[in-house]
Amino acid sequence: MYTQDQLKAMVAEAAKDEVLKNMAPGGILGVGTGSTANLFIDAIAPHQSHFAGVVSSSQASTDRLQKHGFKVLDSNSVQSLPMYVDGADEIDPQGHMLKGGGGALTREKIVAQLAQSFICICDGSKQVDVMGKFPLPVEIIPMAHAQVARELEKLGGVVTLRKVKGADSVYVTDNQGWILDVAGLSIKDPVDLESQINQIPGVVCNGLFARRKANVLLIGEAAGVRRQTY
Repeated sequence: MYTQDQLKAMVAEAAKDEVLKNMAPGGILGVGTGSTANLFIDAIAPHQSHFAGVVSSSQASTDRLQKHGFKVLDSNSVQSLPMYVDGADEIDPQGHMLKGGGGALTREKIVAQLAQSFICICDGSKQVDVMGKFPLPVEIIPMAHAQVARELEKLGGVVTLRKVKGADSVYVTDNQGWILDVAGLSIKDPVDLESQINQIPGVVCNGLFARRKANVLLIGEAAGVRRQTY
């Protein structure tokens, strides 16, 4: 049996092969955030000459990419990206994803929207029939904290303000926003819920990637990496 870390490394390698095979040299690649995305960054590092540059979804990924020598471009400087590679906290049978455990959901969604193809990379534990077991992250403007929390509770969730791990201070995103994590949801219509939450005043973005779902899933399982398209 493979460990979860080994499965993540396997899908990162598979994503590297997917990108190099299907993306013409001299293009600009979108890169996500999180532990699996970090492994993907490390996997493509020896092939940086294949890319004119990359667009990153977080400061953490930008730092890692720059240490490897990649040219990181501002998202405002590009009109589209051929591919965006990122992980997910959950993905359902239709390719809808729940993301944002690492706190980069808003920037991830911005970069994903630029991409012609979203390649989701994750291990088999992230595949679910119905999303919601993993708490849904919602990035908010701090002054709307209590107001948004009340609205999210009306949806049936248990709302928690995200704190810095191991500390009592509030977690602050790269955009200077706060994150509310909504536990206990059963997300049967992710497209509708994504739109519904975005209509709450004070919400910047939520972690449902349903309107812009995955195009390709590379998933690490006991038998190896399985490729699925949507």
